[in-house]
Formats: sequence, structure tokens, C-alpha cells
Amino acid sequence: MPAQKGTVTQRAIEQIKAMIAEGLLEPGQRLPTERDLAAQLGISRSSMREAIRALTVLGVLEARHGSGIYVTQLEAGDLLETFGVVADLSRGPRLVELLEVRRVLESTATALAAARITPEQLAVVEGHLTAMNATDDPEEILAHDLAFHRAIAAAAGNDTMAAILEGLSSRTFRARVWRGYQQEDAFARTRREHARIHGALAARDPEAARAAAAAHVGEVEQWLRGQLGSP
Repeated sequence: MPAQKGTVTQRAIEQIKAMIAEGLLEPGQRLPTERDLAAQLGISRSSMREAIRALTVLGVLEARHGSGIYVTQLEAGDLLETFGVVADLSRGPRLVELLEVRRVLESTATALAAARITPEQLAVVEGHLTAMNATDDPEEILAHDLAFHRAIAAAAGNDTMAAILEGLSSRTFRARVWRGYQQEDAFARTRREHARIHGALAARDPEAARAAAAAHVGEVEQWLRGQLGSP
């Protein structure tokens, strides 16, 4: 029996990915024409077209009008963008799972940042902490909260981890908003938790930074578990 179209398309996707992984196609390189690539891989042009479309959505390929299809620069942020969509659509227990993942990664990133952060990067982190302490506006506090963690992730020096955390942090934004409006003193606690993280970074103490970040995200995680009646 002939192979199902989805299976053929998936095989084409895997073959193109293999060509990139093996260096036969480099970041920024133009792909052969759809016809030539389909002939080379032994599949129909329609299946090749679907494979190219799927890899374009994933950020692996990009179509340039009038020029052809190219391999992207394969930046982590572009490739992980679809992960952010999954996080954005998650609710209930799945959102708790995402916060659990964020707690693990955030604590690791903050520990790395404590060892690697430059004085300039530390000043950016401190600036967001100062701004957070200077306002009672929930939207401003949460905006500086996001920027505070984004600056720490950048200081960790791992672009892939930073891209994952960007998706987790921004997509769980609504959970922190909910927490802020539902719990008294939530913002005061948030300020204290951020101050501990900043203090550990300033002291260049990775283990203290890890613990402070884990406790901070863990507070939100435990609150959400309580709201959902999760163990």
C-alpha cells in the first residue's frame, strides 16, 4: 500500500533537518528549488511543499519573496517560539507544570548569572528592582518583574535557556497578575524576593542566587496549586 501523505511529508521534514544537522545546508543558505529537492529526496512536490511550509512555521526555513527558501540563522529564540504558544494556551494543571519547569530553569539561570554577570548587567537588574520598589501600580511592577528576570537570563550567557525562560515567563504573566490581584501583600513579598535575588547576584553567590530564585518562583507555583486544589 502507498505511504500515507502525512508520513511522506514527515520523512521529508526529517531529511531536510538531517541535511542541516550534517552541514549540507548551512544557516543562511538557499535551498535547492522545490522541484530539485523533491527529486533529490524521492518524494512528490506536494509533500515537499508541505514539509517546507511546516519547517517555515517552526522557524527553521524562511521564504524570501522573489528569491527562494533559505535556512534561517537557527537562533534559539526563533526555533522555540512555538513553545511559547503551547505555554500561552495552557491552563490549570498544565500551567502548574510550566511553573514547575520555570522554577527549575530560573534557579539554574540565576545561579549561572551570579557567576557570570557583568557590572553593567547587574546595574540593569538593579534598575528594574529600584523601579519596582518606586511604584504601586500593578502593571508597572509586573512589567519590571518581567524585565528583571529577562536581564538575569541574559546575564546567564545561555541563549537557549533564555529563550525557553522568555516563553515561560511572559506566558505565565497572567498567573502573576491573578496572584497580585487576589492576594494581599503579594507585591510586597515579590519585592522582598527580588531583593534577595539581587543581593545574591551582587554577592556573586551562585548557590544563594539559586535558592532565592527557586523560592520566588515556588511562591507563585504553590499559590496556583492552592487555587486549583493540586497537591
